[in-house]
Amino acid sequence: MQYEKYMKKCIQLAKQGEGNVSPNPLVGCVVLDKFGNEISTGYHARYGENHAERDALLKLKNGEENDGTLIVNLEPCSHFGKTPPCTNLIIERGIKKVVIGMRDVNPKVDGITKLKAAGIEVIEGILENECKTLNEIFIKNQTQNKPFIAIKTATTLDGKIATSNGSSKWITSEKAREEVKKIRNRYDAILTTSSTIIADNPTMEHRKKIILDRELKTDKNSKIYQSGEIFVFNKKNTPVIENKLDLEFIFNRAYEQGIKSILIESGGILNGEALKYTDKIYHFIAPKITGDNSSKSCFDFKRITDINESLHFRFAGVENFEPDILLTYYS
Repeated sequence: MQYEKYMKKCIQLAKQGEGNVSPNPLVGCVVLDKFGNEISTGYHARYGENHAERDALLKLKNGEENDGTLIVNLEPCSHFGKTPPCTNLIIERGIKKVVIGMRDVNPKVDGITKLKAAGIEVIEGILENECKTLNEIFIKNQTQNKPFIAIKTATTLDGKIATSNGSSKWITSEKAREEVKKIRNRYDAILTTSSTIIADNPTMEHRKKIILDRELKTDKNSKIYQSGEIFVFNKKNTPVIENKLDLEFIFNRAYEQGIKSILIESGGILNGEALKYTDKIYHFIAPKITGDNSSKSCFDFKRITDINESLHFRFAGVENFEPDILLTYYS
């Protein structure tokens, strides 16, 4: 049997938990009966609530899933946390086969061993790369104990985020801006600077916001301060290196505060400085050209004389949000 289509469904189910499950991973689950018919689905909807496997299995009457197959994008947990181990329930419910997208990088998890010991057939690596991309934030958290850092920028075709006098609204279309809201929801916090707040007075609606305001210049009546939990870093509570706030310190402190992922939305100077910490970039491009070489660029942090000194990235995707496009790339 080909399990790819069910794994794709697991991934789509898992995405329904975006913005609600951190620091847990995104997980979806499909259950088939012994004849191969889909009989239940589930996903991890909110941190502290049932995991995807438990959500799917508890929707069934005991016995419906006997000798069936459970498909899940991440190895089932085998330890007690906010909820009991999913492996225990899978074994109790008489599942015959478990199909897994990727192994869990959490060292506490060894669900595959437990399932095999119970006589359950385990198939691994179905759409593994897609499953790893889905949980790239969780993987970095678990393997490096650091937050996943992303940058969102919107530019003209010639890489400009504003004209020389600061005019920037709106470079991209309403469709692109609606997609930005969806991207924000994937991250625990968004980060911006006092310069962006003073220039644009953005709302940036989100649960948590990190503001870099070295000299405490921003007006607390600015739109950005009117909602969400606010973390302000300034020269009194943050080390300063070469007259700039220490980004590594800020990211580490945010991680200690439970912020596992950060989306940077700022100007070219901070974007450039943050590149060495950045895992992913969302780059919206509008079909416009400023023609002004004094306009503000999206990454403005150093001058080079040799093209081989450029930083290199890996393209991951192109999406259309007419008339704009979104390039996604990784460091």
